[in-house]
Amino acid sequence: MAQQPAIPPFPQVTQPTPAASETRDKQESYFAPIGGSATKKDTASSFTEDRARARSRSPKSIVTNAGQPPPVPKKPPSTTSSPNGIPNGVPNGHLSPSSAASTASSYWRSISRSPSPLGLIPIHRSFRNFVHRHEIPRKALHLSIGFFTLSLYSRGISQHSIHPWLLGALVPIASVDYLRHTFPTFNRFYIRVLGALMRESEVDGYNGVIWYLLGAWTVLRFLPKDVGVMSVLLLSWCDTAASTVGRLYGRYTPRIRKGKSLAGSAAAMGVGILTAGMFWGWAVPKFGHDDGFMFNGHLTLPEVVKEAVGWKSSEGVLGGWTALSIVSLWSGFVASASEVVDIFGWDDNVIIPVLSGIGLWGFFKVFTP
Repeated sequence: MAQQPAIPPFPQVTQPTPAASETRDKQESYFAPIGGSATKKDTASSFTEDRARARSRSPKSIVTNAGQPPPVPKKPPSTTSSPNGIPNGVPNGHLSPSSAASTASSYWRSISRSPSPLGLIPIHRSFRNFVHRHEIPRKALHLSIGFFTLSLYSRGISQHSIHPWLLGALVPIASVDYLRHTFPTFNRFYIRVLGALMRESEVDGYNGVIWYLLGAWTVLRFLPKDVGVMSVLLLSWCDTAASTVGRLYGRYTPRIRKGKSLAGSAAAMGVGILTAGMFWGWAVPKFGHDDGFMFNGHLTLPEVVKEAVGWKSSEGVLGGWTALSIVSLWSGFVASASEVVDIFGWDDNVIIPVLSGIGLWGFFKVFTP
């Protein structure tokens, strides 16, 4: 067998290190890697340098910025308040005490009855539950008017001698209210002194005492004595009951309208029934009644109805506890209805006595002999 020639080993070629000038020439004409870690480092640095050069010398940036004025820095948002107390004049969903004080509307009246005071009256923040949430001083004054009215009736004082005094008190109180809205310094002093009897909606609105006196004066001046006295009692006690029960339990019952719940209306009706039963069933028989009283203990159907059904004039007459029960139910109904209804946003201290008085007067006109 012929012997094959031996294959020589693969020769190792060692590439000589090029000179600096040769490396620069090759890099400018040929961009393939030369080899080794040095080649990678040079390529990376060259790529980074090219990107940096491309950014700084971008013709697009030069074209875009050419001929345009330098950008104007944005001003920080202004914190100035508009006249209504809202920053920048744009509502942001937050309450502002100054805006609340400058808006006399039913909206702020309902907001002022919330458990959280707006900070318009200092004492409301100091005694949040006693003064603001439950309005104990205000309700105590509200209730006392009813007892004072019943006391005057028990002493036989005529309503014609009372309403001039009410008008005499109404004029100076309304004048003081006008002055406090004219002079802010006096208004702040007024709030510090009588803030416990006020609601936050009355800071920039009229005091509730004005409407109370106006409602009481109207019913005592233009309605018969028993109806006028009963209207004041319904205002004093039914309104207080509706407010108290409505705040405590109104969230558990359906809402009739904004700020009025079924619980509050039911409380007003219940107290109205008890008040009418007490007045015409106990106070009137005990302290006597005048000839001008509309309810003398009897109810009768109108003559037109009797003729239509063929009854005699002596028939269709109710008296005693039956008549008193019907009158009491109607009194409670008109008290509850007048507490719920809203007429042009007027104050309850006017609406309740006037509507209650009209409702009782119309009822007695139809069903009393």
